[in-house]
Amino acid sequence: MSTTKAEKSIEQAPIGVFDSGFGGLTILRDIRRVLPQYDYLFIGDNARAPYGTRSRELVYEFTLQAVKKLFAQGCHLVILACNTASAEALRTIQQQDLPTLAPERRVLGVVRPTVEKVGELTRTGHIGVFGTPGTIASRSYNIEIEVTPGFKVHGHACPMWVPLVENRESSGDGADYFVKKDINQLMAECPDIDTVILGCTHYPLLIEKIHKYMPEGVKVIEQGPIVAESLADYLQRHPEIERHCSRGGSCRYYTTEDPDHFSPLASVFVNEPVNATRIIL
Repeated sequence: MSTTKAEKSIEQAPIGVFDSGFGGLTILRDIRRVLPQYDYLFIGDNARAPYGTRSRELVYEFTLQAVKKLFAQGCHLVILACNTASAEALRTIQQQDLPTLAPERRVLGVVRPTVEKVGELTRTGHIGVFGTPGTIASRSYNIEIEVTPGFKVHGHACPMWVPLVENRESSGDGADYFVKKDINQLMAECPDIDTVILGCTHYPLLIEKIHKYMPEGVKVIEQGPIVAESLADYLQRHPEIERHCSRGGSCRYYTTEDPDHFSPLASVFVNEPVNATRIIL
């Protein structure tokens, strides 16, 4: 009996959440709101952020390093709370690496749950996507969404939105200028767009500006609530994974950057104090 308990305690571990920087904290925030009973371990690769302007090869290499680190911490389930990593590394990790690295463990992303939601909302079939240059260049949303007949994706890269958020300028005049400019450019490309995906986890911090300048009637999709509900459904459907997730309601934060720099800004994303620890991938 005691051996069984010991084995069970060794098998259980937090749900791992990874992002290239800060944005994935918005996903983590919403996951914890929906599933507060589990433990979580967040890693932000802030020292090498942003991923959005890096090559696919580097994004894959860095993301795999993070996944391996989270596996080493015992995590049986890892969420890539980063659109760039989900778009450019997830499929390769799932198909090429997991079968030999850890066939009993799972790595999930944020693109697929978001795509599944689009079909419920759009009426015209024209969907806009705001994202980093890497996410837009990957055409991941195009590939996933345009398999549905009549659906067309219009991607638009917003290279200034992440710096605005990370420099705490999301409420300033600069944010108004760039958000309005990018929305106008997207809608000029296709006035029939009726649904817009915020394809970067930083962008919810600009949501007030986005709603301010988005044409009336255009729906804006934030990923956090969608990913959280999708994860809840996944855990219900996969008890073989869920039983490995420890339940203590805790959350630990790690960063590859200086924790004294990371923690204050991270607290803005999750709306609670953060005390991070430095980690090397």
